[in-house]
Amino acid sequence: MRLLRVFICCVVAGCSLAGCNQSPPAPIASAPVSNPDTNLYQSQPLRGLPKIKVWLGKHELTTEVAITQRELATGMMHRREIAEYEAMLFVLPVPQRASFYMRNTYVPLSCAYIEPDGTIMEIHDLQPLDETPVYSRSDKIQFVLETTQGWFERNQVAVGSVLRTEYGTLRESFFRRRQQ
Repeated sequence: MRLLRVFICCVVAGCSLAGCNQSPPAPIASAPVSNPDTNLYQSQPLRGLPKIKVWLGKHELTTEVAITQRELATGMMHRREIAEYEAMLFVLPVPQRASFYMRNTYVPLSCAYIEPDGTIMEIHDLQPLDETPVYSRSDKIQFVLETTQGWFERNQVAVGSVLRTEYGTLRESFFRRRQQ
């Protein structure tokens, strides 16, 4: 687990050094809405992403972490199934107005738009293969959690709930080096 934390810090620090947060990135989706550069997307499901445990109240999810530009762009594309307590957490380099859609995504999903402190601000259902962007109302979204569709409702996790990881808050887990 310590190695995972070092990996995540290196990716975030590398993104920071490379200038990723000089201007907000294009809206993210299971593919970006703007900048349709298909070189960003993988033509098969992502494999080998780091995993962390996250909690929403009493509920634990095993969560893949998407951080790099290719991981953020590809997301859950090309998957045919997702287990009930599996999810993907997208870590955006800066708070922004997020936008997701379902290009090449065959599993119905729900996504939560989350502010830097880990508070869920919005929950949306996404339909398989629907490329209509679902924009966040807030421009302060830094994390997006995708789960099987209806997971939040089935588990009584609502707007205002706070997501934590096995390492602490989302900010502590992913941006510790940036805090001063």
